[in-house]
Amino acid sequence: MRKLFLALGATALIGVSPAQADTNLSIATGGTGGTYYPLGGGLAELISQHIEGYSAVAEVTGASVENMGLVHRQDSDLAIALADTVHQAYNGGERFNGNKLDVLAIASLYPNAVQIVILADSGITSLADLAGKRVSVGAPGSGTEVNAKALLETNGLSFDDFDERGLNFNESADAIRDGDIDAAFWSVGPPTSSIVSLATTRDIALIPLSEKEIANARAEVPVFAPYKLRSGTYEGVDTDISTIGIPNVLTVNSAMSEDLAYKITKLLFEKVEALRAIHPAADDTTVEFSLDSTPIPLHPGAIRYYEEIGAEVPEALRQ
Repeated sequence: MRKLFLALGATALIGVSPAQADTNLSIATGGTGGTYYPLGGGLAELISQHIEGYSAVAEVTGASVENMGLVHRQDSDLAIALADTVHQAYNGGERFNGNKLDVLAIASLYPNAVQIVILADSGITSLADLAGKRVSVGAPGSGTEVNAKALLETNGLSFDDFDERGLNFNESADAIRDGDIDAAFWSVGPPTSSIVSLATTRDIALIPLSEKEIANARAEVPVFAPYKLRSGTYEGVDTDISTIGIPNVLTVNSAMSEDLAYKITKLLFEKVEALRAIHPAADDTTVEFSLDSTPIPLHPGAIRYYEEIGAEVPEALRQ
């Protein structure tokens, strides 16, 4: 995908000099119904337009867990993933069988919200009510699946307590709409297009989490934080919904050059309005949020940018 010798071979065939050829970068995102894909596509376009000698493309993937493997193997150059998954990858957590992956951070982009969607007339009002129901916990290997597992297990439930389905965002929305499942988890920046679309065809509701359920989850997963999904985010959802949020992190392999990592970090923040025009989740893409929320060390090139603008980089974010 990014092998320079392939790019050079192709340019020779079409008569373009190697100096003129772009190095192609791959950005691992998620499904098309979530937030990663449009934001990754926006970043890819910015890279192609503003970093000389490089072009980029957003790739559809199974999201967070898969993305960590892609970056570790350098099958993708950048990847977006949930903070808890990134933390496990860097530290060799359970999801990665104790193996520490080669991954560093560029920035935290925005917080996800765990959103548990049901039909308004389902009779389901709490996490405990999911027992015995048909529930999608997200695509296999996705950050949604990781978050759902942690939230449930810290509150006395497991996937064994219901009829588990491993559906992606669009599949989950379709299954709720068609009555094939009773509930589904999303861990994504709101508003997300698949839930927006579902809410236009069915009366939906979201399951709120209690203060105790939030505290239980945070005790197990420190990167979780209380999050309030604002009233009106989705059609028919007219009250604030208490849940948990998790930062989403833009990551790279440590082998990326310091200069390229610096240029990508600088571009991300200096052209962030272009990303905000694509998706409102990028409203939270700020230097302050990034330095407060990133769960693993930053790439030296990213640190160079933060220091250049006078930001204080926490020691925990240095290798």
